Amino acid sequence: MTSLRRNAVFVSTWILFWVLMELVAVQDFVRNEHSHALWKPILWESSSALVASVLVLVQLRSTRGTDRLLGQPWRWFGLQALWLPMYWIVFTPLAFGIRHGVYALVGQTYYHDAWPQVFLYESLRISIFLGLFTAVRFGIQSYRALLDEKLRAEQANTLLRQAQLQRLTRQMQPHFLFNALNTVSSLMHSDVDQADATLIQLAEVLRATLDLGDAHEAPLGTELRLARGYAGVMAARFAERVSIAWEVDESLLAERLPVMSLQPLLENVFKHTVERRRGPTHIDVTAAREGRELVLRVEDDAGALAPACSASESGGIGLANLRARLAALYGGRAALSLSARTSGGVCAELRLPCAS
Repeated sequence: MTSLRRNAVFVSTWILFWVLMELVAVQDFVRNEHSHALWKPILWESSSALVASVLVLVQLRSTRGTDRLLGQPWRWFGLQALWLPMYWIVFTPLAFGIRHGVYALVGQTYYHDAWPQVFLYESLRISIFLGLFTAVRFGIQSYRALLDEKLRAEQANTLLRQAQLQRLTRQMQPHFLFNALNTVSSLMHSDVDQADATLIQLAEVLRATLDLGDAHEAPLGTELRLARGYAGVMAARFAERVSIAWEVDESLLAERLPVMSLQPLLENVFKHTVERRRGPTHIDVTAAREGRELVLRVEDDAGALAPACSASESGGIGLANLRARLAALYGGRAALSLSARTSGGVCAELRLPCAS
């Protein structure tokens, strides 16, 4: 359901409610006053409807960012309750002011109870009305959030299948295995221990990839296991040309993140920097908590960004796929960017909501 259609349903329901209120007021007026001046009850309810609509619009615009609290109903309802004083203070003067003004225009006087009684009655009435409205609004928004979550899950399933195909064609494609095995073959004649270590790391990459299965997300510890294995194989291939430092907050190892999210950042450095130069390249991999976010960074000291690419669009197919999966899983709460370091090189930064 589109946003326009959802709003149309909400507005139609709102109008229907006030039409029913008008009809009830007219019926009561005719039965109790025995008068044909039907414009009076229509004015009473119309003034209330107009002021209530304006106040509700102000509240809706000011609380658009509270949808993230739908999973915590008491906090959500508490924030909505903070608007009650505005209704108590503003509603009665505006609604009754309109009625007094219209009566004066037709040369009549609008009589009502003393102001303290009016304020008390109207405040109680608008509080009950606002409570019902808020409960209905909570139900509608919760249902919408559920539908949006299901849609994102379906999108994530589709993108996951694409990621799995890409994993088979890019991370375990024949040329990667060929290069890794060729590295092992070369080391067998010069450093048997290193050749054996490289084979173990290659097996770790394959095992970690298979262990991921069809999961959408994996713990940071699993992602690091895969990334370390991949980095070990690639470092053996480019011996003396690359060094890698790992700085990981051990308390974050259980945090979940999209599968195959760290390894593509490393692959980007090897493909676009290490393979294209003969000099040494140093890579720093960090995982830390910043506020309520899990931040992963892969930095090198020799890479360069393409001048035509922005920070939010740069990178190859692997990073583009990762960005799409982030959008499907987290919406706007996650981001992947590449930026040039002031001291030289490139920093790839992945920011995710931190569950803990």
